[in-house]
This record gives sequence, C-alpha cells and structure tokens, in this order.
Amino acid sequence: MNDLNQENPAFSYENSVKKNIYKGRRLSIAPMMDWTDRHCRVFHRQITKHTWLYTEMVTTGALVYGDVERHLRHDDVEHPVALQLGGSDPADLAKSARLGEQWGYDEINLNCGCPSERVQKGAFGACLMQEPQLVADCVKAMRDAVAIDVTVKHRIGIDYDEEYGFVRDFIGTIADAGCQTFIVHARNAVLKGLSPKENREIPPLRYEVAYRLKREFPDLEIIINGGIKTDDEIATHLQHVDGVMIGREAYHNPYVMAGWDARFYGDATPPKSREQVLEAMIPYIRAELDRYGPLGLRLNSITRHMLGLMAGLPGARGYRQLLSDSRRLAAGDPELLLEAAGRLRLAA
Repeated sequence: MNDLNQENPAFSYENSVKKNIYKGRRLSIAPMMDWTDRHCRVFHRQITKHTWLYTEMVTTGALVYGDVERHLRHDDVEHPVALQLGGSDPADLAKSARLGEQWGYDEINLNCGCPSERVQKGAFGACLMQEPQLVADCVKAMRDAVAIDVTVKHRIGIDYDEEYGFVRDFIGTIADAGCQTFIVHARNAVLKGLSPKENREIPPLRYEVAYRLKREFPDLEIIINGGIKTDDEIATHLQHVDGVMIGREAYHNPYVMAGWDARFYGDATPPKSREQVLEAMIPYIRAELDRYGPLGLRLNSITRHMLGLMAGLPGARGYRQLLSDSRRLAAGDPELLLEAAGRLRLAA
C-alpha cells in the first residue's frame, strides 16, 4: 500500500481534524524509537485519556516508497495522537503529512532534534537546526498540504555553542512560516562524538532557555522536554511554559500517568487501577491476534511495553518474569496478563 492517495478506511477527513475537541498539549509523551509504537500508545491510553501521544519517528522515505499501512495504522482509542516525521525535502514532507492527515492523525510533528549519525546521514533531525530557512520551507509545505497542526520538535543548540540567539532565531524563522507550536528539548545536540543515549544525558539541561523563549514569543505554544520525571516538576514547568513532554519516565514507570488527567486536565473521573488497565488491554490483544494470527503478531510485541506497570510494588519482579516468559508468550494467550496481576496480589 504505497499509493499516496490511499486513505485508511477507518477514518474520514472530517474525523481527522479533531484538535478542537481536545484540551490541548498540556502534557504529552515523547516520540521514542522502538518504544512508542501503536501497541505502546494503546496501552498508555488506558492510563491517561487526555495526554497527547506521539508516534515513533517515521521517515518520509518509508511513506513515499514503503508500506504506508504498516507505518500509519493506529487504533482510534489513541487520540489525540501525533505523527512525527523525519525528512528534509519539502515535497516529500508535504506528501507524508497529507497521508498522516488522511489516516486520522491529529498533528504532524517535524523532527529537528534527533542527533544520531544515521539520521544525520539522511540530512534531517537535529542537523536541520543549522538550516532554519529549509525547515521553514518544510513547515510551509506541510501547512499548505494539511488542515491539522504542524509542529516542530528541536534542541536548544548544536554541539557546544550555548548562544541563546541561535535557538531564538531558529524559532523566529520557523514561526514566520506559520508554525505555532515548538517542543523544546532543553539540551544541546552534539552531532559528533556522542551517542543518542549520551546526547540524552551529557549535554546539560537548561530549562531557563525554554522559559525565556516563552517570554520572548508569548503568542507561540512552547512545550518543554528533557529529564522531567515527577508531577511536581511538571507543575513547576507549567508555571513558565504551555506544556510538558515526558519521555523515558512514562515508559519505564507508566502508572505515573494515572493522576495526570485529574491534576493537569481537571478530569475528576477516577483512573483505572493497574489491574483494570491490564483487563482493558485484553480485548485489544485478542483483536490484534485475530487480525494477524500467531505468526504475524507475537504477544510480546505488546506485553513488552507493559513490564513497568507494576514498578515499585511488592511482587513486581514476578509480574515482569511472567510477562517475559518466552514459552508462555509463545502460546499467545492474553489471559497471561491477569495471571501476572494475580501473582502481584499474592505477593501483596
């Protein structure tokens, strides 16, 4: 399915423009390669209703020349959900953004923050910050192609240059092209000599840069990202910026999200318990297994995202062991989730 006009039959254009029914990007889960796939996003949605979810980065080449359905298929429960694109050709990005809208995504996000050498070889990611006019051209092409929001995720600097004017001018140029939302990973990206993991840890966090950007661009939506873990930290950042994006903490300790709807979105609906989250995943898993069969979908491709659900509780180790048991997983029985929860209750 690589026809650029192929639409997902589960969605209509009218249904794709949903931004007005959501409460805004006050909180969001970062796009994380190999982690925030569609199974992960369905799982996260069982814990929080309002937090924005992001796909893994999808390259324009994968959509223009590859299997569109494999990369863009998602479940309706995921909304609000954004598609993150990687690319630097305005025409290809416009085509890819149009596909994202056709498939029902609520936002298109351009990756200008990934520092990996593999991404740099494709001339996109963080290295694009060195070419703000090109990014502006890309944003304009995407905005002309779709009615949904086009946003940019970026770093605050390149290599070891901490000059504020660099990121200020970058945002100013892109804003002139019509972008209204910037997700600011508050670290520099070191393009040579550091691995992606080291780029998440070694360059110092400078949250004050994101705060200053919001002061200087009060009409733009500024969302801060990088090293944020606790609800109190989120609340502190929200005093200075419009939104907070959480990364690895939400993945490794997903139940941290259970209180977000009430505290940050004013939703008084009680969150699901951990066991209710597991129960809610069973119909989804059964449907996926029915669709693809045991040879087309392995149970652990879903359960691997759920290993941290019981983090910090007595019996969490036994829960993880059961959900990592290759023999049991090979049987493809989603009731394994409830058995794992039962082990936790016995430990308690």
